[in-house]
Amino acid sequence: MRIAKERDLYEKLQILSDAAKYDVACTSSGVDRRGSGQGMGNCAASGICHSFSADGRCISLLKILFTNECVFDCRYCVNRSSNDTPRASFTPEEVCTLTMEFYRRNYIEGLFLSSGILVSPSYTMELLYQTLYKLRREYRFEGYIHVKAIPGAPAELIERAGFLADRMSVNLELPTAEGLRRLAPHKSRKRILAPMRQIQLGHARNRQELSLYRSAPRFVPAGQSTQMIIGATPERDYQILSVAEALYRNFQLKRVFYSAFVKVNEDALLPALPGGPPLLREHRLYQADWLLRFYGFSAGELLNEKHPNFNVFLDPKCDWALSHLEQFPVEVNTADYYTLLRVPGIGPKSARRIVQARRLGSLDFPSLRKAGVVMKRAMYFITCRGRQLAPLKIEEDFILERLLCRSSRKSGEPVSYRQLSLFDAGQLLGPPPAELDQTGVTGGDGYGSF
Repeated sequence: MRIAKERDLYEKLQILSDAAKYDVACTSSGVDRRGSGQGMGNCAASGICHSFSADGRCISLLKILFTNECVFDCRYCVNRSSNDTPRASFTPEEVCTLTMEFYRRNYIEGLFLSSGILVSPSYTMELLYQTLYKLRREYRFEGYIHVKAIPGAPAELIERAGFLADRMSVNLELPTAEGLRRLAPHKSRKRILAPMRQIQLGHARNRQELSLYRSAPRFVPAGQSTQMIIGATPERDYQILSVAEALYRNFQLKRVFYSAFVKVNEDALLPALPGGPPLLREHRLYQADWLLRFYGFSAGELLNEKHPNFNVFLDPKCDWALSHLEQFPVEVNTADYYTLLRVPGIGPKSARRIVQARRLGSLDFPSLRKAGVVMKRAMYFITCRGRQLAPLKIEEDFILERLLCRSSRKSGEPVSYRQLSLFDAGQLLGPPPAELDQTGVTGGDGYGSF
């Protein structure tokens, strides 16, 4: 580790904002909180700030590490202790100054604060808490704050920080405990899951308190999230998706992020990755994650031990539909909401529109297009008034050939995938129509109808 030298604030910002780029566990707030009128800033549910792009995404966020110094030597991390890299650390006062000055200039609307482990988890979490306390109490900042909870830190510090932050996250790092032992032996799954459970239980208790006393302080009102690195260890997609499903079910996480492994260190235990970061695999996992959260699928439906990885040529929903052709075609004028969700090309928004429009009469294919159905995929799996859009065979090879033909790009055009940006999720949709059974999936993100 290179010993940190005295740096000015701008140098620190350059180093620590660049060091934060590998942490993708940062989303729109999911929480509404109006400012008190005595401080600066507020939160809006469809994003972090009160200024949105056309698709509902948040405009900006200051995303930094408190420090890139670290006592751990995780083999996959650019900030590992054995790396000879420029080091820097903010002070709580400096983070507050940056946040407030950037906010006043309308550069940002919120703060995402993560950190390497400086001295110890307890010492680092204390510094993060001091930063949040100073920002909230002394600078009266009422905008969105997302902070990392440091595994191994005292529960009291995490609780205090939770009453100052809007969202907290604890990085799972790698999908399995075996992968963690291999590449990050200083960390353990038990240590990582402990603050997750604390945040979950604290959030549940706080909701009960708020139901009794509306003036009670709010604990992590936007919930918690986590991040897994994909491709650094040999887990199959089925294992990864099953871990994510368990986290959603057992810890009530708001979001699991999948970060394609970027090889920043030379190490014999790290994969070679001749084709670069597995961004296509990351993309498929995000698509499958949407199916878990908003379409009513389970990991066991999408993958299994005999079919443990996603098809690189088809999105997971089309791949599932081709393997279950006995459930198709679906008649859109009679199918229930959850059956419609399983049709490729129909998403939560278009399924809701179909159910609502059927109250006024039967639908035809132009009506489906107006409802947002992607007909180039849905046409193989639906009927409308008992008829198909065109004479089509409900056969796997026939449909697969045409889906691949439609999804192929023009000759010479490169296929490009990128890591998910901070706010690609878009605005949340509302719940399904009131008359529907609410026990299943209840809507989804603006991901699109796939």
